[in-house]
Amino acid sequence: MNPRQVAEYMFDQDYFSQWMNIKMIEVQENYCLLEMPIRQEMLNGLKTVHGGVTFAFADSALAFSSNNSGDAAVALNCIISFTKAGKEGDIFRAESKLVNNTRKTAVYDINITNQHEELIAKFVGTVYKIGKKVTEL
Repeated sequence: MNPRQVAEYMFDQDYFSQWMNIKMIEVQENYCLLEMPIRQEMLNGLKTVHGGVTFAFADSALAFSSNNSGDAAVALNCIISFTKAGKEGDIFRAESKLVNNTRKTAVYDINITNQHEELIAKFVGTVYKIGKKVTEL
């Protein structure tokens, strides 16, 4: 399977990413660009996007980029910095890029932006390669 097919295989089983209404814009090996519309049920008590939603969106980008070679990897450590509040009606984009790759781990930088290309959050995720194929799980 090519990287796009692997990511689509994962997405078909990822009911949370489906609930978030994530769309895959571009998928290449160890890279992805995703899009997600912000709905009312994603807001917190201050009427801005709940931090957990932004984190989960970045985490999905990490999953689709770090597993799309077909080799399964799981999150080991993730750090997020919020830079701007999102609001209902925004369209978030997550771009995940591989920045360091070793035999057992890899590090990805993920930028979350809105429809105006304003940075919403910066996420750094480290994954652990579990030694299995995505399709074996």
